[in-house]
Amino acid sequence: MASSAPWLLVVGLFLTGNSLMAIRRSRGDAATVSFVVASYVGLIILFYCLRWFEAAQPGSASRGRARVGVWLTTTVLTAMFSWRVALIMPSPVVAAAVCVIGASTAAGGFYTMFLLPRAA
Repeated sequence: MASSAPWLLVVGLFLTGNSLMAIRRSRGDAATVSFVVASYVGLIILFYCLRWFEAAQPGSASRGRARVGVWLTTTVLTAMFSWRVALIMPSPVVAAAVCVIGASTAAGGFYTMFLLPRAA
């Protein structure tokens, strides 16, 4: 586990630096700043839930709660990014397609994480 710590530090610094640059480039646009901050916090929560999932014993209630946390966090991030991309699409049809793809991703994740039988 100690060998992965430098990579985590690099990823964390990269994520933080990019978020700070995006906030600076937003020139005070509250919607953009809110999106960047919410995305940053969402990714931090996702990393925490993934670590929680990996540390939990297979079949335990803790692992089940961590799985729910991973799915909820990825679904919220997918919805946020889909909405943001849909806003800049050239036509309403393409924007709707982006939203459908995001919803399909969330539904597929739910099926895979909760409904698909697991190998023993």
